[in-house]
Amino acid sequence: MVHHHRHHPQQQRSKYDEEAAEALAYMDCANLCKKSRPRFLRILFIFSMVSCSLVFAPRLFSHGALPFLYSFSEEDLDDGFSATRTSLNMCSSIKNGTICCNRSSIRSDICFMKGDIRTSSFSSSIILYSGENSSSIVEEEHRIRPYTRKWEPHVMKTIDEISLIKTGEGSVESSKLSCEIEHRVPLIVFSTGGYTGNVYHEFNDGIFPLYITAQKFKGEVVVAMVEYHDWWIMKYGDILSKITNYPAIDFSGDRRTHCFPEAIVGLQIHDELTVNSTFMEDHKSIADFRALLDQGYTPRIRDIEEEEREMLRKEERERGKREDRQIDRGDERERVRKEDRERRKREKRERETGVWKPRLVIVSRNNSRAILNQDEVVREAEKIGFEVKVLSPTPSTELAKIYRALNASDVMVGVHGAAMTHFLFMKPGSVFIQVVPLGTDWAAQTYYGEPAMKMGLKYFGYKILARESSLYNEYERESPVLKDPDSITRKGWEETKRVYLDGQNVRLEMQRFRKRLLKAYTHAVARRKRRGSRER
Repeated sequence: MVHHHRHHPQQQRSKYDEEAAEALAYMDCANLCKKSRPRFLRILFIFSMVSCSLVFAPRLFSHGALPFLYSFSEEDLDDGFSATRTSLNMCSSIKNGTICCNRSSIRSDICFMKGDIRTSSFSSSIILYSGENSSSIVEEEHRIRPYTRKWEPHVMKTIDEISLIKTGEGSVESSKLSCEIEHRVPLIVFSTGGYTGNVYHEFNDGIFPLYITAQKFKGEVVVAMVEYHDWWIMKYGDILSKITNYPAIDFSGDRRTHCFPEAIVGLQIHDELTVNSTFMEDHKSIADFRALLDQGYTPRIRDIEEEEREMLRKEERERGKREDRQIDRGDERERVRKEDRERRKREKRERETGVWKPRLVIVSRNNSRAILNQDEVVREAEKIGFEVKVLSPTPSTELAKIYRALNASDVMVGVHGAAMTHFLFMKPGSVFIQVVPLGTDWAAQTYYGEPAMKMGLKYFGYKILARESSLYNEYERESPVLKDPDSITRKGWEETKRVYLDGQNVRLEMQRFRKRLLKAYTHAVARRKRRGSRER
């Protein structure tokens, strides 16, 4: 994956692997308690230390030192880490001319401003003029790094800091910034730095929190990005167009003074790849987010289909005019022709026989954690009755094309990794089969399995046996790498990455994996029958 953030060492750690954030997110329980304890009550500090140990010790030891603070479910840590409801209540009705910051969440800080607000990119600040004739140049100042991985200090240090300043006008009127662009809608400021460049983090740390924070404005909001990237705007433009009706602002690069009546700096976040309706002012849910994806990508998919039809028509015209010349058979044209032939063949079969085949998409990996016998998996799936497509996304693959393939499929199969984020493109009720390599059980379930089920997918995890791992031929049979993966992950991120993430491929045993495919087929067929009966 191409990394665009200027801090390359951290970006390299997260290439295709959301697990980079897992181990990096690890935080000492005592440090957490230290942050939250009242300094003036020592006995409460001791009580907090004991409570923290009781809550987290089971998770710490059962998951091999994977970063238990990365996933904060409402059930596990309702009052300890989820400050979303508090944030809504605390700053939802601030007075004009005030700044309200909520820093109680372990995930992110968020500040609200209301009044005469003006941006100053050259000083990395947002200024609120209180309208009071104060003799003080600065009445109030807050600093914030608007990124949703607050508990990872080494990552947060790479995020540009913004100063939020409240000032009176009495002694500084002559230096008051003049509005160059005046907006009548609120501003939301967030960072596209950090782990941006990894599709999991782009959705989990950016797109989801932006939707959660902005959706209540129904498009009438301007977004400004710290560490702005043109490629990010191009990649997520289809989604962004459904969140805001206005062009995005490069906060650091746009030197003009923008004026707003309100501003939100930082984003709210719930849990991994999800929207918790309990915390939403209008009870929006993951189903609403999924609908937004559909609204965003559908127009582009229509354009893609028309582009492909035009490509085929052009080729037919060329063939008619120059039958004696070799027609260019580029990869893209060949792909379009092949898909068109498959579509025509499928439609003809369904018309003539009434036989319908559920579509299965394999999201293929080319580097580590590849399915070594992928061709065998394809043949077995076709034998069961699936129509199979192998999808090999690259960093340059347009998301609308991936969405098109998965949105039209009934089953998605893939090995644990950041590309599994694309389960979001499946329709609720579809099947998601995640192959779980050695040493990735907890991460696979937490980051993809549970969110997929919350979105309404039928989730089947396929935990491989040691003999299905390429590591089986590299280590002794009694090696803890094969027998006790938790003992390896407890050694830390670098060892986990080296052994299980970068150094492991899988060879699926068809006798075992076929059972998952049969379950998926049965579910897909039953789902189609239910839809058909409802339509009748």
